[in-house]
Amino acid sequence: MNVQGCVHLVGAGPGDPDLLTVKALRLLQTADVVVYDRLVSQGILDLIPTGITRICVGKESGHHLLPQDEINDLLVKLATPTRRVVRLKGGDPFVFGRGGEEALHLVAHGIAVEVVPGITAASGCAASAGIPLTHRDLAHSVRLVTGHMQGDRDLDLDWAKLADPACTLVVYMGLGSVDRMADGLMTAGLSPDTPVAVVERGTTGTQRNLHGVLASMAADVRAWDVRPPALIIIGKVVALAADRFAADPCRLAAVPGE
Repeated sequence: MNVQGCVHLVGAGPGDPDLLTVKALRLLQTADVVVYDRLVSQGILDLIPTGITRICVGKESGHHLLPQDEINDLLVKLATPTRRVVRLKGGDPFVFGRGGEEALHLVAHGIAVEVVPGITAASGCAASAGIPLTHRDLAHSVRLVTGHMQGDRDLDLDWAKLADPACTLVVYMGLGSVDRMADGLMTAGLSPDTPVAVVERGTTGTQRNLHGVLASMAADVRAWDVRPPALIIIGKVVALAADRFAADPCRLAAVPGE
């Protein structure tokens, strides 16, 4: 195949610039053009040097600056043998980031793809909220699911499999479906008292950690006025965060003379 160029699909992580990989930072600082989504934080965009072209194709529920098909075509047009193109996506490109769709489209047009993984929201937000996703006494597995279906269809998940008390459930893009999520899980047998956490703007300086239980999850999300980006974590491990982790980041003691 005659390769016409290369696109780097780069994960920006959940928001904190310090969580970027070294490779992601190097590509951002040596790119010719960066095509980025709405969920990429301003702190990360500030690491892109002046003079590098930035193109926002931001997506949020119900509003896309560019539909996905047009983003795919834009990447094909930008990719040339002499231009370094970075497609910058929040979290990890291959975890609910449509990175697979973009990669397949590029390869079909003779364009090479390099995927640079990023810290996905499940691990980044859980860690910053002090919630271990697994625990040998409480959670033997983790499931990552999306709360937003393509074309805004009704959420239709296998509730019987998801309602496992020994599993941690992490819901991406789930604010619009909290009622359906809670009803589906409780109808399938998951206890209404199952702990729930909502992590809003995880890993950033404006992060909020909100705690409740499954039975009141939908009402709590509305009462808390939660705004995206937010991640929902459901499971027994959520209770481990309460009063067990420092609210502020660890800080080294001051060095004498400073």
